[in-house]
Amino acid sequence: MRTGYIIFLIATIITYSSCQKTEKYERSRIDLQGEWSFQLDSLNKGLEENWQITDFTESVTLPCTTDTNKKGVLNTKTDETTHLSRIYSYVGKAWYKRQVDIPQLWDGKNISLTLERTKPTMVWVDGKPVGTNDNISTSQIYDLTSFLSTGSHSITVMVDNGESVPPQIIISSHAYTESTQTNWNGIIGEIYLEAANSLHLKDIQIYPDAEKKTVLVKFKLSKQNIENVRVRLDAEAWNTDKKHKVNAVTHDLDLSKNEFEIEYPLGEDALLWSEFNPALYKLYVSLEGTEIYDSQTVSFGLRDFKTKGTQFAINDHITFLRGKHDACVFPLTAHVAMDVDTWRKYFQTAKEYGINHYRFHSWCPPKACFEAADIEGIYLQPELSFWGTLNKDDERLISYLTKEGINIQNEYGNHASFVMFALGNELSGDQEAMNTLVDTFRKIDNRHLYAFGSNNFLGYNGQLPEEDFLVTCRIGGEWGVNPFNTHVRGSFSFADAPDGGYINHTYPNSVMDFSEAITKSTVPVISHESGQFQVYPDYNEIKKYTGVLQPRNFEVFKKRLADAGMADQADDFFKASGKWAVQLYKADIEMDLRTAGFGGFQLLDLQDYPGQGSAFVGILDAFMDSKGLVTPEEWRQFCSPVVPLFVTEKFCWTNNETLKGDIRIANYSENGLAGKDLNWTLSDGKGQPIDEGNIKIESNQIGLLDVGQIQISLSSVSKAQKVILSLEIQGIEAKNTYPLWIYPENVSIDILAGITVTDKLDDSTISRLKKGESVLWFPNKEKYKQSTVGGLFQTDYWNYRMFKTISENAKKPVSPGTLGILTNPEHPLFKDFPTDMHTSWQWFPIIKQSYPLILDKTPSTYRPIVQVIDNVERNHKLGLIFEFQMDNGKLLVCMSDLGSVIDKPEAKQMYHSMINYMSSNDFKPQSKISIESLKDLFNPVTTTNKIEILENISYK
Repeated sequence: MRTGYIIFLIATIITYSSCQKTEKYERSRIDLQGEWSFQLDSLNKGLEENWQITDFTESVTLPCTTDTNKKGVLNTKTDETTHLSRIYSYVGKAWYKRQVDIPQLWDGKNISLTLERTKPTMVWVDGKPVGTNDNISTSQIYDLTSFLSTGSHSITVMVDNGESVPPQIIISSHAYTESTQTNWNGIIGEIYLEAANSLHLKDIQIYPDAEKKTVLVKFKLSKQNIENVRVRLDAEAWNTDKKHKVNAVTHDLDLSKNEFEIEYPLGEDALLWSEFNPALYKLYVSLEGTEIYDSQTVSFGLRDFKTKGTQFAINDHITFLRGKHDACVFPLTAHVAMDVDTWRKYFQTAKEYGINHYRFHSWCPPKACFEAADIEGIYLQPELSFWGTLNKDDERLISYLTKEGINIQNEYGNHASFVMFALGNELSGDQEAMNTLVDTFRKIDNRHLYAFGSNNFLGYNGQLPEEDFLVTCRIGGEWGVNPFNTHVRGSFSFADAPDGGYINHTYPNSVMDFSEAITKSTVPVISHESGQFQVYPDYNEIKKYTGVLQPRNFEVFKKRLADAGMADQADDFFKASGKWAVQLYKADIEMDLRTAGFGGFQLLDLQDYPGQGSAFVGILDAFMDSKGLVTPEEWRQFCSPVVPLFVTEKFCWTNNETLKGDIRIANYSENGLAGKDLNWTLSDGKGQPIDEGNIKIESNQIGLLDVGQIQISLSSVSKAQKVILSLEIQGIEAKNTYPLWIYPENVSIDILAGITVTDKLDDSTISRLKKGESVLWFPNKEKYKQSTVGGLFQTDYWNYRMFKTISENAKKPVSPGTLGILTNPEHPLFKDFPTDMHTSWQWFPIIKQSYPLILDKTPSTYRPIVQVIDNVERNHKLGLIFEFQMDNGKLLVCMSDLGSVIDKPEAKQMYHSMINYMSSNDFKPQSKISIESLKDLFNPVTTTNKIEILENISYK
């Protein structure tokens, strides 16, 4: 009886011990946020004159920067268009000083100073030097134990945003660049003193194993003389409705060493972390003995992010990375956000547009970003702050990058969202140095996948050994008959690919993909900086810049347009180019989704990039706010875990054909789709069904599914019209739509009475005009090269200024530089050629054969029927189709060689529509022109503004 009671008592104690909530020891802190005395050191005399022992006459508030505190040189330059303009700018040393009172309770404690994010610093206490620290990606921590006794002390911090890191870091990385977060000076993160017992925990690292449902806890102890210490591990889920409390465990520690590893089982009901269910745990790690010596809390997710063939897998489940590029764009502060709420809002916005992945171009975000991504379920790829040439003999650079990389692994490695890491952007140089860096980091931390860099060697070197994944625009150099067969994105600059790549060059279809290119890689491929489709700026955005950066670039561009006489068209240019850019992004993304075994994409970008010549390439503005071009629901049709796809050879059909196409589904959701119906409907311009049907989905496969084929007779369509094919999967949010165009097969292109069609403006043509006849003129392309621009189908890549410089330096063709067309769909010319106000797929052969005329010499009120939108550097008024009254005659001018593409039904239909328009009573040109003025209009243009050179580090 007595023995049984003792056993029961012991069992009760053990059970109580394992179930009770852990008592935690809280380290004491002194928050140093607030007012600091301050002095700029613009003449670099502070160290020589011992400023650490002098009083400063100014003050600032920290955390913040010199910009936010309105310190530095007032920027009076008003014509800067390379990036947003800082109101106050400062590069060099700046000094910050603060008095602190150390309490008696801190006597005998280990005291540290933490500067969460700043530039290279030097620290003094009471004028005595403590040391230096040049961490820019992670916290700077100073040991002040021997400097701070009980009582009052002064702490001086000198921050140097000048030549204090390798110059390559300052010149080009997004940790420093003026293009986005600027080269600020200050301290922008947490600033505090912390006191810990002499025995305390150091560097806790958690290595999850989702398959085994355990974590390996690695930690270090400070040096100590205490015996009989044990560690207690206690974890519980904290951010999910599914409660899970893990049984606590305790282990006695062998204090002959100070590094430990303990495997901690989380149980069979442990919750896994992923984009779908981002469940997180808090692990409480406590050192216990005669008292609790220390206690630390670490958040982690139980997940395995690995490769599976040429794709990625989260917890052995295939996933597809729908990513965006992040270059630290924070227009109000000009520095990275340091709070979790701001980052959560950013990620929530991105998720509304189907994004599950962020790549940080040549910089590493702060703790708040990782914490927010953990909560929101976003897969992150931070990078070293480097973009350029890696030379193994550059000891300063290699040493600095090694140190920064090790710090990044140690400080952020516990975060579930930290799944990938790369050495920087578009690196070149020594592969041996790249391999050494990655090997160093991989040995320290195997919790994430590694790449040598993003788009190294601009993709020409192909897959490199030892990389876990490949971020690239191409896989090796172009070869064979198809110049694009190594490409893994649809859009390029003219400097990088013939005719700007697949989308601009190829007759529109939804068949082409990147299958051939990825056969050259054995690891997952991510499309690097996909898109870069330029949108004309929205000048309504100007009023949103209420912080430390001013949109003087916007003001310059706006004035240029006004000077060109087109200020009233700014909003139309924005909408037309923007809505067309949305369709181009859809095409590029769907090429990725149609490629079986593809890893994912990283857009450039979902949001605008305000620097590097001002690249307005987003469907969101620089603030991550919608531009109103597309709703999140519309965008998710082609950017989400499940996307129905229509695979067809063309988008333009005639009514004697049968519309054919395959139906596929890119399914990267949690679940299979077997048993669900895919419903399809072909609707006319009024939304009435032409035909409809459904296909039963039979496969539960995750990845790219072949579902079936649709064939639709088009014989019931009697007149030219735009139709919509809608695909929708029963029971889930998975819908997609495709605009298609149907034309009568027997459309006439006969010349009607009273109309002359010519390619010459000769005496005979002029005579006909004087007699009151109607003339359709197709000017000779070769004759008028000096007064026209080329025909560009997609919107200009990134921005015109930068790639004009790059193309000219590389002796490659320069892009025509335009941003699509603007037209009025209600204009009678389009009665037989239904069109949107912006470019669409039916315009491809017309635009590709076009050579828009520069109409700068026309009156400011004159507008062509089909206007081509120019870029912000040139601001030409460009006409593709336009008309004039000449004497008694009427002239319609078409700056496209339709005859060369008349085999295409859309070109034939346009020709037919123009002839019908000219024969109708609607053909009444309102603008008169003399023959002399018309000839002068076609004379070479000499008034183009000089466009400044803008280099790019990747092409030097």
